[in-house]
Amino acid sequence: MRGGFHNELSIFLAVLLNKNVYILGYSGHSFVVLDTMVKLKINVLGYFDFKRCSGSMNFYDLKYFGNEQNADLDFMDDSHFVFPTVGDNKIRKKLVEFFESKKLNQFTLIDPNSIVSNKAMIEYSTFIAPGAIVNSRALIKKGCIINSGATIEHECVIGAYSHIAPNAVLTGNVSIGESTLIGANAVITPGVVVGDNVIIGAGSVVTRDIPDNSKWVGNPLRML
Repeated sequence: MRGGFHNELSIFLAVLLNKNVYILGYSGHSFVVLDTMVKLKINVLGYFDFKRCSGSMNFYDLKYFGNEQNADLDFMDDSHFVFPTVGDNKIRKKLVEFFESKKLNQFTLIDPNSIVSNKAMIEYSTFIAPGAIVNSRALIKKGCIINSGATIEHECVIGAYSHIAPNAVLTGNVSIGESTLIGANAVITPGVVVGDNVIIGAGSVVTRDIPDNSKWVGNPLRML
């Protein structure tokens, strides 16, 4: 596995070296990921998913290789890369941990229509979607989704397997825990710490620290 933190360089290397990519997941969020891979001319050899997509549902005309939950990836070698295209945080975590256990090649995927500071650090199997902004000294750990139009301001830290939904805004020095979902158009104000396994509802405004394993919605914010 090629671990550690990466920026756009990992994508360019994957393209220049003609690496072959298999995706795990082929519905919903995966279509956004695949659009980015097409833009970057990444060679996607096929997909693993819980079901086979056929006919008009196979939008990208990809070959099916089996169930994503128990994929047999032992045939892969150093010329192959894998990428999780699943929106669900729990499933994505299982996939990345599986990749790590198999020592498979992972990489960071950054859409060319996003803005990412060269002083940001982004770990493998994270996807930066079109229109997202990641500013200086942000740290985004493995297996995250920074979705369309989301803003990650300076010095934010985002824990592994978290999802920052479309147009959410994390202002400066925000800390997000592992496997947390920040809903679409939510705003997290400066310096706030959000715990692990938290759900922040769409459009919420978070002005205070949030404990682990909780759900919050609204403006003013309230716990469910």
